[in-house]
Amino acid sequence: MFPRHSSVLVVDDESALRKALRTSLIASGFSVEEARSGEEALGTVQRNRFDLVLLDVSMPGMSGIDACRRIRGISPQAGIVMVTVRDQEDDKVQALEAGADDYVTKPFKLRELTARLRAVLRRTRTSDAVEPVVLRAGNLELDLHERLLRRNGEEIHLSPKEFDLLAFMMKNAGAPLTHMKLLRTVWGVDYGNELEYLRSYVRMLRKKIEADPAAPEYIVTEPWLGYRFRDPSDPDSPPKSAQDD
Repeated sequence: MFPRHSSVLVVDDESALRKALRTSLIASGFSVEEARSGEEALGTVQRNRFDLVLLDVSMPGMSGIDACRRIRGISPQAGIVMVTVRDQEDDKVQALEAGADDYVTKPFKLRELTARLRAVLRRTRTSDAVEPVVLRAGNLELDLHERLLRRNGEEIHLSPKEFDLLAFMMKNAGAPLTHMKLLRTVWGVDYGNELEYLRSYVRMLRKKIEADPAAPEYIVTEPWLGYRFRDPSDPDSPPKSAQDD
C-alpha cells in the first residue's frame, strides 16, 4: 500500500495536458505540482522533494532528456517516468540512459500511466531494502544463495550466465532494461553491442521458464530497446509482449 498522497511533478509545455493529468492523478490519490519546462522543473525539484517526476521528452528549451539527467543528479531517490512519442525508440533508450526509471508513449491511457507510476514508486521505495534470498514471480522461485531455479516446485537447470541474466531481470522486475545494460551488467563492461548473443540467451531462458516460449509471460520484448521482466501475478505489470525476437 502507498500513502494516499505520493507527490508527482508533472512537466509538460502543454497546459491542457498538464491540467488533465493533474485532475486525473489527484483523483487517483496523488498530490500534484506542475512545471512548464525543464528549466522550471529543475528549480521546483531543488525547492521541493517529489516521489515521482512525469517528464515529457519533447519540450522547447531544455530537452526532456537533459532535464531528466539533471533532475536525477539533484534528486536521486525520485522515480522518473518519461513521456515519449510512439515509434521514437531512440528517445526511449536515451531516456533510460539519462536516468529514467520507465516511460509511457503517447497516446496513453490513464490506467496505464498510473500503473507505471505506482510500479516505479514501489521499486524506488524497496530499492534500499535488504535483498531477499529467494525471488518469486508467478510460478518461479529463484534462490540466490543456492543458485537454483524452481518452476512449480520443480528444479530447472540453468547455466551460470542464464542464472545471472534471470537474477538481474527478476531483481529489476517491471523495469525496462536496455540491451546494453543487460550485456554490460551480466557479461561485463566490454560488452554492449552483441545483440544476437543476448537474444540467444533470452530464447534459451524462455524455453525453460515460459509455458509457451513463443508467447512469453515473464520476459517480454521492448521492441528495439531491450527486455522487461514481468510478474504475471502483479496487477501493475505491463501487458504481455505482442512481439518476440
